[in-house]
Amino acid sequence: MQRSVSVALALLIAAPAAAQPKEPTTYDRAIAAGYKALTLCSGMFNGGRTQAQIEALELKGIYPQYDALLPTLKAEVSELGVAVGFDAMLPPRFAGWAPGRGCTIAPIGSTPPAHLVTLREMPPSEKAVEPRWPQGDAGITVRTPARLAAVAQRAFDEKSYGTGTTTGLVVVRNGRIIAENYADGFGPKVSQRTWSVAKSLTGTLIGAAVQRGLLSADQKSGVPEWQTDGDPRRNITIDQLLRMASGLHSETAGNRTDALYFGGTTVTQEVTAWPLDAMPGTRFRYANNDIVLVMRALRAKAGDEVYATFPQTELFDKIGMTRTVAETDWQGNFILSSQVWSTARDLARFGLLYLNDGVWNDERILPEGWVKYVTTPSGPQPEGEFGYGATFWLMSKSPGVPADTFAAFGNRGQYVVIVPSRKVVIVRRGEDPAGARFDIAQFTADVLAALE
Repeated sequence: MQRSVSVALALLIAAPAAAQPKEPTTYDRAIAAGYKALTLCSGMFNGGRTQAQIEALELKGIYPQYDALLPTLKAEVSELGVAVGFDAMLPPRFAGWAPGRGCTIAPIGSTPPAHLVTLREMPPSEKAVEPRWPQGDAGITVRTPARLAAVAQRAFDEKSYGTGTTTGLVVVRNGRIIAENYADGFGPKVSQRTWSVAKSLTGTLIGAAVQRGLLSADQKSGVPEWQTDGDPRRNITIDQLLRMASGLHSETAGNRTDALYFGGTTVTQEVTAWPLDAMPGTRFRYANNDIVLVMRALRAKAGDEVYATFPQTELFDKIGMTRTVAETDWQGNFILSSQVWSTARDLARFGLLYLNDGVWNDERILPEGWVKYVTTPSGPQPEGEFGYGATFWLMSKSPGVPADTFAAFGNRGQYVVIVPSRKVVIVRRGEDPAGARFDIAQFTADVLAALE
């Protein structure tokens, strides 16, 4: 995703000097308004951030065609969500919030609820006794070795590992948090959007479905919209979707799905319609659509009732990810290529699940061999410094990093790095603007060197 953004910026820079920027269309403004409405809604209701904080950081340095539009669009925040006007003839874009479900962006042209009321501070809810780490946050005492503390501090220096903006850092070794740092306005209870780290969460949920006997990796996906006789897409397998090898065409390289993320279209309207332009299994093409489709396959197999709570009951609740929320489109389809909100500690728990070979509190959540499966390359591979397994990036070629290291990567600098041979998990949260890049390989090497 970062490479695609860099290429887009290079093309903009290389444009002829005489070229004038195009006037934003109504649709451009609608997408920008949807971006603002959803980001504010999720950041405030899921993440615990203020409107001013989000507008100053999360809504800066976004996709170039929307970046200049956002400050011109006024947001109205209420107890029900966020409305953002964009056109005199169309209703405002609206992202509505529901407890445990996060925020959902409504379609363009839909009317926000008429009974919006001003947001007021919600009373604190009573909570049971906090379990001890890693199931909960009780009993955490962070003792950071001096060499690691110096490396951790450099992560917040925008000149040390690139030009990104680090917002949070957690390092776990042998099951204990040994480093934890946050930028101002963030902290252990503040959630951020995972962006494409959610893809690795999806691979984990599919593993949980395999463990339950709902799916197998080598089966045909069973996406309902592809089951007409003669549709060649019906042969695409779960494995090919997880490995970004579906062969499906998409509007860009596949990592921009603005209509689904911010436009209010749905998975069944938008994602199931793309045709093949390569034989399945013959090409690596990083694509949000592949991951959204594998969750569509799970919904078809598990049924609506099981599907609606599957991320919560089969993963988040079991491993103590209590501040993690998976969001859906307005028809209830999880957009698990990107739209998950989580804390650094919750993502550290996610990494620990993999260090424990898919077992948590003596319960096997992932099948035996699943960790090996998602970290083993098969078929076509991406160009560049990182390989790809099944929803996880492989860091086997990174200098100073053990060959068994794998990771979840997300836009704006979200990283969960898992190093089984060193029993280490590294979580770096960021709000890196478009074109910025945090050097996660070098940072990982420096963290591990500090622990030798």
